[in-house]
Amino acid sequence: MNPLTDAAPRATAARPVNRPVTRPNVLVMAVAGAVTVANIYFPQPLLDAIARGLGVSQHTAGLVSSAAQLGYALGLLLIVPLADTARLRRLTTVLLALTSGGLLVAAAAPNALTLTVATLAVSTTTVLPQVLTPVAASLAEPGDRGRVVGLIGLGLTLGSTLSRTVSGAASDAGDSWRTAYLLAAAATAALLFVVPRALPERAGPTTDRLPYPRLLASLPRLFVEHRAVRASALTGAAVFAAFSVFWATLAFHLAAPPLGLGPGVAGLFGLLSLPGALLSAYAGRLTDRHGTGVVNAWSLLCVAVSFLVVGIGAFSLAALVIGANLLILGTSACQVANQARIFGLGTEVAARVNTVFMLSTFTGGAIGSFTAVWLYGAYGWTVTIIAAAGFTALAAVAVAATRRAAPSCAPGNTREAGNHDPRTLAGRDDA
Repeated sequence: MNPLTDAAPRATAARPVNRPVTRPNVLVMAVAGAVTVANIYFPQPLLDAIARGLGVSQHTAGLVSSAAQLGYALGLLLIVPLADTARLRRLTTVLLALTSGGLLVAAAAPNALTLTVATLAVSTTTVLPQVLTPVAASLAEPGDRGRVVGLIGLGLTLGSTLSRTVSGAASDAGDSWRTAYLLAAAATAALLFVVPRALPERAGPTTDRLPYPRLLASLPRLFVEHRAVRASALTGAAVFAAFSVFWATLAFHLAAPPLGLGPGVAGLFGLLSLPGALLSAYAGRLTDRHGTGVVNAWSLLCVAVSFLVVGIGAFSLAALVIGANLLILGTSACQVANQARIFGLGTEVAARVNTVFMLSTFTGGAIGSFTAVWLYGAYGWTVTIIAAAGFTALAAVAVAATRRAAPSCAPGNTREAGNHDPRTLAGRDDA
């Protein structure tokens, strides 16, 4: 039997022995996701302050943002697949401890090289959100999957959004960018006392556990054999590349004339973007009702309009805030919808298909960040935003090209998802 193509049917018959996930546990996971995902994004409004504090160029400081994206992709590849087989409480404890230690090293970094390496290490181990999301989705009742994914997705959106506000304020209050790193280390360490207790011992069935090398080797085949995974991964990569273009260069744009604003204002954009983040909480239920294709199209429209707004109103704070809200809303809704689709493939592969999706997404983010920093330094804001619009166009092409191969995941629709009927318990795309 093929362990990949037969994984989902077995998941129907071999459900985990864990109890269904409860609302308090989902809330704990959402908070934990918010705190840990913040470790990827909180340095972004600090880049200008880091450049001045360490005496390096903006381009060199921008490598910190790219290192965060690359490290997260590395953690997705090497760590997240373990959630299909590992003891979850032990895994989360180790990850939180390593992340906290890495943040302390970053806070004490004497130069840009040390900070970049520490950021790479921290972002590799701070992949807890992508361990928690498939666990919660696999333990949820089929009719609640969209709500659960949406709630945890809201936590991730709030964490990535508000982290910029908190880090900017901490940097201003402590008169150093290092203060934000110390705060992040303390918040991450605090999770050690609550998160392991909220998790089951294991997420999936106790039989047919693949060894680690085979877990990693199965990832390319999951991408090749499951059309829903391909559709979600390609769309997610392009959308997140566009998202990263904006946030990787916003601090530089705000600091440059004629605006001339500091990291505190750049961080404030997280708070001002809160409406868009909160609205994204409904993405899971919209996917249940209308299907992934409709939600993706609506999300891309939000993203495209956001870049039109920030391109035309480049030096208007109101335009930048409106554009940031639309961008967060569209990007978050797109991610929730696509994750809800792939989690319908079964509990045995939930962490691994999420690995493929998020690895593709954050690889796109790293490409977007690197491209943005280079383009902004060479050509300025307008060309950078045009590049973001180009990534959005690529996402639209991906949605159009895969729409026939990966139909709507609204209840009652049918599609091929591996070798099982999508209307079975493990295969329904009703998230």
